Amino acid sequence: MTIEPWYWIAFTVTAAAAQVGRNATQRSLTSLIGTVGATQVRFLYGLPFGFLFALLVVLAHGQGIPRIGGESLRWAFVGGLAQILATGLMLAAMREKSFVVATALTKIEPVWVALFGLVLLGDRLSATLTVAIAAATAGVLVMSWPGRGVAWTARPVLFGIASGAMFAVAAIGFRAAIRALDTPSFVLSASVILCLGLTIQSSLLLAYMLWRDRQSLLATLRAWRPSLLAGALGAFASQAWFLAFAVESAARVRTLALIEIFFAQLLSKRLFSQQASGQEWFGMFLLLVGVLLVLQH
Repeated sequence: MTIEPWYWIAFTVTAAAAQVGRNATQRSLTSLIGTVGATQVRFLYGLPFGFLFALLVVLAHGQGIPRIGGESLRWAFVGGLAQILATGLMLAAMREKSFVVATALTKIEPVWVALFGLVLLGDRLSATLTVAIAAATAGVLVMSWPGRGVAWTARPVLFGIASGAMFAVAAIGFRAAIRALDTPSFVLSASVILCLGLTIQSSLLLAYMLWRDRQSLLATLRAWRPSLLAGALGAFASQAWFLAFAVESAARVRTLALIEIFFAQLLSKRLFSQQASGQEWFGMFLLLVGVLLVLQH
């Protein structure tokens, strides 16, 4: 299958938009089924959609499901576990008093992705891409950094940095799992690893909830209608992310993915009723510079 140079851009933009919708749906579920339950729905209810996507791809390509080797399995487990830990660390940071600072620090993820990709996968960084990552990351930090009067404490800052690092490990792990799969179709590779990742994540969280939080598990089953929407959006976003990882380096994908903040602002009621500040406009400018450099790289 011919891979056009713009494919990864379309996949990334689609994934970022779907992810914003999934996040909004999960936030609305938190008050109903708790934090752990809202985290689980993206995996448990996303799993059937992941298998549906894979089935459609298999039927369209007329190929059988490829054999999943030990390397793909190991990397998928690393990616799946890292994504769960990243989400937990992010939620832990948000529970602290200065959660805004910690949330901003999770946006350093592209820097971690670039470093881990270079060390673990050999993804090279040009000078242009390095500047793009720095500009886009700085832009998001400027846009989301709190104003004066917000207290600084060590715990949420450490949680935020660790969360960004774990999200980066997840991106690298899933990209490595896709690359290790022996199939001529990048679409099939991405779809199979998506199913594998969702299965691992659902199993891990299901085991944890049966052990420690059965009430939240029952709540997720009772709230199956809104949970299905979160799962569908989550699986669709993950499918697009994995397609992007299959054809482009994780560093470029996750840097362009910072445009998610624009989609988030479009959905934010706060920004519908309030003008963006000078700080936010400057952050948007830096982010735009970084994105343009990534696209031209």
